[in-house]
Amino acid sequence: MTTENAEITLPRSISEATEYYRAKIAIGTNRTCSCKPNSLNCLSGKEWLKSQIGVWQFFYEGRDIRDKKLHPATFPISLAKKVISVFTHEGELVLDPFVGSGTSLVAAQDLNRNAVGFDLQEKYIELCVKRLAGNNLFNQAQQVAIQDDALHIPNYLEPGSVSLIWTSPPYANLLNRKRKNKSRRDRNNEQLHKVEQYSQDPRDLGTMALDEYTSAMGDIFEKLLPLLRPKGHCVINVPDMWWKNERITIHVSLINELRKRGYELRNTIIWDRTNIVNNIGIFGYPSNYITMGTTFEYLLDFWRPPEA
Repeated sequence: MTTENAEITLPRSISEATEYYRAKIAIGTNRTCSCKPNSLNCLSGKEWLKSQIGVWQFFYEGRDIRDKKLHPATFPISLAKKVISVFTHEGELVLDPFVGSGTSLVAAQDLNRNAVGFDLQEKYIELCVKRLAGNNLFNQAQQVAIQDDALHIPNYLEPGSVSLIWTSPPYANLLNRKRKNKSRRDRNNEQLHKVEQYSQDPRDLGTMALDEYTSAMGDIFEKLLPLLRPKGHCVINVPDMWWKNERITIHVSLINELRKRGYELRNTIIWDRTNIVNNIGIFGYPSNYITMGTTFEYLLDFWRPPEA
């Protein structure tokens, strides 16, 4: 069962070989801060005011993973810390159903939040553990990486225990193709002709066509909704992409699907990536504008409605 201050020290990772596999885990879920009961988060008024601007920028730091050989689609720790800071208090529970390289867990560790992340791939769970080891030793919260399908997350957590679902999921099968680097000034780099996919596991959302992907995402998030506390937020980072000269609006598909599954869209935040994207080319000039949209992504902010 979940507890306010978990008495059991959980392992950094859980897999099929461990005693915790598909069983409820004892991890903290309640505030450990001294904030007033009606406060939305632990931010100061000045920090909160800055967060109201609907366009966010972030910078990478030394701990960030930029090597696509380790993981094909990472994001800055500062992005995860911003989302977690805005939507949770210290001691509350954060869930990342597609944890990948573990950036969400590292951010939660920095911010004294309990966190659980799930991934299908053993190599990514091992990467999570490596990144968490020895970091922030004075942190009182726990962060755990679990190797399992996101459909099985309800086996581990109690209803109403999660304060924030935060994730950057696979983008359907849109990475499951050889890169042509058409929007890059330097096309002949180490990414040229590489398939930047997570895996070829048929359970991997990154192998699915958009319609199948959208439905599968809906199935997963429908199961996650009861785990969220009422008014608990769910923030999903997705871009739109080009596929065979057609604009694929992943964010529109996910908004429509999650609304059908009981979520309410609260905000759309733009992650402006112009300060961290280098060597963008002028592919398409002067006959089309295909590179528009390559320097920003969406942060879709949903919540569990109070009546759900």
